[in-house]
Amino acid sequence: MVVLGMPQRLPGGVSKVNVSVDERRKLGLIPKDFLGLGYEISSVSTAGLLSPRNASYVNLMRNLGAAGVVRIGGLTADDASFMPDAAAMPDAAAVSKAKGSVVNLANLRELASLLRATGWKLIWCLNLGSGSAEEAATEAVAVDREMGDRLLALEIGNEPDGFHAGSFAHRAPAYGYDDYLQEYRRYKEAIRKKLPSAPFAGPDAASKTDWVTRFAADEGRDLKMLTHHYYRECANPTSTLDKLLHTDPKLAPMLEKLRAATAASGVPFRICETNSFCGGGKPGVSDTFGAALWALDFLWKLAEGGCAGVNMETGVNQLDFVSSYSPIADNSAKPEYYGMLAFAQAVGGERVSVEIDAGDLNLSAYAARQGRAVLVTLINKETAAVVDVQITASARFGSAKALRLTAPSLESKEGVTFGGSSVSKQGEWKPHKAEGLAFKDRQCEVHLNPASAVVIALKTE
Repeated sequence: MVVLGMPQRLPGGVSKVNVSVDERRKLGLIPKDFLGLGYEISSVSTAGLLSPRNASYVNLMRNLGAAGVVRIGGLTADDASFMPDAAAMPDAAAVSKAKGSVVNLANLRELASLLRATGWKLIWCLNLGSGSAEEAATEAVAVDREMGDRLLALEIGNEPDGFHAGSFAHRAPAYGYDDYLQEYRRYKEAIRKKLPSAPFAGPDAASKTDWVTRFAADEGRDLKMLTHHYYRECANPTSTLDKLLHTDPKLAPMLEKLRAATAASGVPFRICETNSFCGGGKPGVSDTFGAALWALDFLWKLAEGGCAGVNMETGVNQLDFVSSYSPIADNSAKPEYYGMLAFAQAVGGERVSVEIDAGDLNLSAYAARQGRAVLVTLINKETAAVVDVQITASARFGSAKALRLTAPSLESKEGVTFGGSSVSKQGEWKPHKAEGLAFKDRQCEVHLNPASAVVIALKTE
């Protein structure tokens, strides 16, 4: 997206904005497995959750794409144990208890069945913090055997750049990248002795992007992907909707470094754990419709930044409660899920050039070629500004139809719809209303209310 010029101010407080779409300028594919969900490892040992028998969950995953990625890890991964025949223990609050989660063989088989039912793949994080290389090797063999072609990669340790500090400290304060690399290679060697074809990803950094850059240089020849986490900040009194809906100044520099690491190593990078505010999110912010608009915009920004995929953290967190930011809770779609659902329409498409004259309006525009249609996504993050958008395409099109992402208000936790439909209790979604837009030759106009978004399909002739 390129921002140019200033919008026109029309009578009645309406702003007129011009958006130009040039489908001839191709900017890169959005991988079919771009979208994903991330879980603490305790979710795997929670009976009936990540199971093909959980029909609503299967539908919720399928809505986001036929080739997504589940990532199992989180802070509790470095306190968890794999015990094939033991009783499962979905204990996420390892920070306050001596024993972490226990995953057994039956749990792995349930997860594998869910992945086969949805067509999704798996990133699995092994315990580096409190486990051993031999235990990790045994677990890796079991995960590989049960998952088969559903296993995308193994990670060794979760957020090792934070091992030296905090409630989940696993190492001495002086622990640094070189220490991690030595341990990683020791674990990898033990795993490869039992599983020669084991696929790896890493370093799963929380915030130290230089760890990813160095890891790409040191291990790039033997990696499936580079992995990094991202949160705007940890939830605090300043974690407001206004902050969430405005660009994080640290995001673009982080993506630029990751993109450079990918260019130098040839290994794609994935933001494999992310959401709005860490620590479970900010109630009244992370669980509102504003988070849906943030998620839609954020996913597009990651795609623009060269990211190969993203896993939105979901469900019960390391403190043993369902995170406010979770896109899925109690087997139902929450506001943030709808932002992911709107983005899912473009997954597998080819990003194309967009220019917008939004000026100081908090308005975003993105586009992707999807089959015979060019999908244009417009996101109005203004709380009061009404915008009339004129879209000019580089090619003639024969129809223009819009699916709107709306809610009663920015703060709404209920009543969110996409394409005029809510996601049912069974996890099913179909657009109820594809709104036809007036068009002529290469232009159409759309009216965009405050705090709303729209996905417009321009079907080319």
